[in-house]
Amino acid sequence: MTPILAASLIASGMGFTPLAAQSRSDQGEARKEMRAGNVLSLREIERRVLPTMRGAEYLGPAYDSTAMAYRLKFIRNGKVMFVDVDARTGRVLSRTR
Repeated sequence: MTPILAASLIASGMGFTPLAAQSRSDQGEARKEMRAGNVLSLREIERRVLPTMRGAEYLGPAYDSTAMAYRLKFIRNGKVMFVDVDARTGRVLSRTR
């Protein structure tokens, strides 16, 4: 982004939220929802999904507070795969290979 564009966005109030800030916000939301009993813990989700991904290296999770879903990222033979899981039920919503 050019400095002029960035300055005009800030001046107009149309700033942007850095990805790291979004991630922290979603992590906080996941903890809040888990404490309230609305979603399963990440550990529970991982306990259910990781055994089904034999031969793949687990790269880590992301939480989408809007969808109330976890996205687990894996790599196998140089190919990245995602498993989307409903955080409320633990049901696998989709797998991309």
